[in-house]
Amino acid sequence: MKDRAITDGIGAGEPTEQWSDIQWKTIVRRVKSLRQRIFRATQMQKWNQVRSLMKLMLRSYSNLLLSVRKVTQENAGKGTPGIDRQLALTDKSRMALVRRLSKHKIWQAKPVRRVYIPKIKGKRPLGIPTISDRIVQMMVKNALEPSWEARFEPNSYGFRPGRSCHDAIKHVWQRLNASQNDRWVLDADIRAAFDNISHCFILDRVGLVPGRELIKQWLKAGYVEAEVFHATERGVPQGGVVSPLLSNVVFDGLQQLLAGKAGFIRYADDLVATAPSREKIEAIVPLIQGFLQERGLELHPEKTRIVSVQDGFNFLGFHVQYFQGKCLFKPQKEKVLQLLQDVRLWLRTHRQTKALDVITHLNPILNGWANYYRHAVSKQTFSYVDHQLWKTLWRWCLRRHPNKGRHWVKRKYFMFGEYGDWQFFAKFHTPEGVELEMRLKRLACIPIERHVKVRGSASPDDPALNEYWEQRRQRKPTLKRMTAFEDNCDIRKRILK
Repeated sequence: MKDRAITDGIGAGEPTEQWSDIQWKTIVRRVKSLRQRIFRATQMQKWNQVRSLMKLMLRSYSNLLLSVRKVTQENAGKGTPGIDRQLALTDKSRMALVRRLSKHKIWQAKPVRRVYIPKIKGKRPLGIPTISDRIVQMMVKNALEPSWEARFEPNSYGFRPGRSCHDAIKHVWQRLNASQNDRWVLDADIRAAFDNISHCFILDRVGLVPGRELIKQWLKAGYVEAEVFHATERGVPQGGVVSPLLSNVVFDGLQQLLAGKAGFIRYADDLVATAPSREKIEAIVPLIQGFLQERGLELHPEKTRIVSVQDGFNFLGFHVQYFQGKCLFKPQKEKVLQLLQDVRLWLRTHRQTKALDVITHLNPILNGWANYYRHAVSKQTFSYVDHQLWKTLWRWCLRRHPNKGRHWVKRKYFMFGEYGDWQFFAKFHTPEGVELEMRLKRLACIPIERHVKVRGSASPDDPALNEYWEQRRQRKPTLKRMTAFEDNCDIRKRILK
């Protein structure tokens, strides 16, 4: 299986192997190598070589295969169709997609399907492209992203390889606890950032690179809502694979603008600027407004605030505030209440669900929530959530058995586990005659581990930092990996007598 550059079309020629026969380690290595070559050529400002390598990436059969796997197997939205109503959830359908896309010569982007996801206040619109558009967007992203990774500013963390929310949070903590004595913060909110970005600015910023006309088509394709087509004159669709990269391209340069005037941290369109005095924060607001206006954007006047860290502010789901001379990050109160509200609502609508199914449903949610917040000062919050969950489950159990005594209910649903009494559990049997006990996750038992921020402008696409990223992957703290049922719950095995 070789990468072959063809004169037109997306991907290489007709594939012959089955999906299960593909050597994915080889595919990943080829795409990674080509991304690193693009990164290195950009660093050396060899722009003709960059263009040639981008073309090779767009025609790469390995890139096509990896993009299909990413879109149809790994992405969270793999089960959400676009206006074509097509999905590829089987090996056979994925291979059919590879064969079809490898023959494409002239591409015509289709409108996205408008859907909405709930937020704490209101709903957020998402634009879901067709499955073919998503795959081609992933291919274009693999061609463009390494070149921009070589140019992006170090203080941006959103939707970039090797970076996360926790890097941005750690950077804010470093600014507010460093010798600069920063005590004032600009908590900036951009009004409908993804919906208002100027198309002309995006295309000018991207430049005359391979894939530019495809990007233009995706921007101008419009969206369909309630079977009605709507044209798009501005903005990028949230839900598009390439949209996060385009948003980073648009916001790049703001750190340089504020250099020497204030500390700056950005995660996608969430901005935080820090300074020792309120006057210095007020002085940079016009600079940011001018920067955004050039891109068709503006600060939200009601949600943008200048605050003292003594009063605190929210950032990426965390509450940041000074306590007894220290700047601490805790889970945001609204996020905690939202989690509990979601659990209570689910239990109210599943009163007759088996305890085993309750644990199977809740444990992945609790694991994911705790994994996000376990790098902050969260021990007290975890204990509070555990207590509230116990109260909710206790009421749920009593409603299920109104004619039973409380001692009977306790013996049936709660046990003395590794982390104390009153641990919610359920029994079941395997075909081999083994009795298992599933237990609800206790958040308070999850250790708090401080996150190590990514170094400067380091990128996984930089071939000079392969050793650094390998070491980072090895020491990155993760929750204990389990197998089978243990991936969702704690289990204690007992052989039936």
